[in-house]
Amino acid sequence: MLPDTRRSCPFAEDSFSRFPSQSNMYGLCQAGEQELLAATLKGKVVCFRYQDLQHKIRPVAKEVQFTYIPVDAEIVSIDSFNKSSPNRGLVVGITFIKDSGDKATPFLNIYCDYEPGSEFNLESIAQSCLNLELQFTPFQLYHTELQFEEGQRETVFLLSGHDQRIHLYKENASLHQFEEQPVEKFFPELSELPSNVLWMDVLSIDNCRRLTTFGCQNGCVGLALVNQRGPEIVSSWRLQQDSPISTVLLFPLKLPAHNSSKAGLQADEVTEYNLLVTSTIEMAVVYRNVEQNGMSKPVCLTDSDQCDAVLCALLIDLDFDGQQEVLLGTYGQVEYARTQFIPKRNEGYFFIVSRLWSLFSPLCSFNLLISFLISTGPSVLQIPAAKWNNRGTVPADVETKLQEPPAVSHLPGPHRRRTEGTGHSYYKRTSHITGLLFIYSHVFFNHSLV
Repeated sequence: MLPDTRRSCPFAEDSFSRFPSQSNMYGLCQAGEQELLAATLKGKVVCFRYQDLQHKIRPVAKEVQFTYIPVDAEIVSIDSFNKSSPNRGLVVGITFIKDSGDKATPFLNIYCDYEPGSEFNLESIAQSCLNLELQFTPFQLYHTELQFEEGQRETVFLLSGHDQRIHLYKENASLHQFEEQPVEKFFPELSELPSNVLWMDVLSIDNCRRLTTFGCQNGCVGLALVNQRGPEIVSSWRLQQDSPISTVLLFPLKLPAHNSSKAGLQADEVTEYNLLVTSTIEMAVVYRNVEQNGMSKPVCLTDSDQCDAVLCALLIDLDFDGQQEVLLGTYGQVEYARTQFIPKRNEGYFFIVSRLWSLFSPLCSFNLLISFLISTGPSVLQIPAAKWNNRGTVPADVETKLQEPPAVSHLPGPHRRRTEGTGHSYYKRTSHITGLLFIYSHVFFNHSLV
């Protein structure tokens, strides 16, 4: 039994923005290098970024007016990517459902500007739209990079739907548009699915291979090792759980060679690929070294079933120690679990939840769906979280006026590094608010999460 390590969150609230409506688990994505797009159900998309103004780091939130999204539309999912080299440009995809009263029609809008000099201008991109009517209800919109035998690369959209299929959208450069292509041509591992896919993840590894995983509404988890030169499925595995799968995430873990299960390798350090699986009612599980073991080596994340339903997860180096940590987002108050990797005899590494934090006092009692984005800076971690409360209003204790941030935090000696503007927040009083977005920042100075 682990000791009770629950404590207040070590992150300070950095910024606060209002949403006209709530978002969902597919409503947050990174745009480019330093921008975040948050989509709400009522058709609004807000761009968040940090801006250096007069030597002060300030958060900026601005609504982006994407064309061809009707006022009565509900956004389902959003995603974006930078085109693979040598091509240039930012591509944004938005799925939504247009309610015409007697009929609900789903669409996929793909935004991309081909004008030289405007390829990365979000305002220009938002006005250049390819509108595709769908014959299925969309779920997750995801992008991944295809690798070809000649060394060429191309990024494509994958879209899961209620028709128990994955749909692939690939750019036709000569026509300056995206077209649906047969998914089995590029992803044979996604051609026969047992149920609706709620989440998928693809990770490219060495020797032009990839790992592909998906989690389904009926609790099925699929995993495949694929040679991309064919493409050809090298190995595939499936298992069945008792509840819908909310997240599947593939991640590498570097281990000392003597702790690795990869026998016979003469190296000081080896890389193993692991799979994190979360479901709505069961314990989160990490499957170790799936490249060799498939899903035969499960390790449960202790106490991960003591919170509400886990709806999202992220693997990041939370404390900049060179190792990945697992963040779990739940439907209740506890937002994430800090995990660490500990050697266990000669059996490699296992995972243990070492801390659980509640980011809000019980007075705020939010029901939430969260997603995360780590900043590019080496000392400041930004964790955006899309939230809403039960009553559709802002709690009274966060209805405060705009507070001017300090220019620089005066820290002693070596701890003074990149602390400009990391302790401020901005609020505005309003009514009938149904969606919120907070960005938490934490400066790692003289403080350990372990």
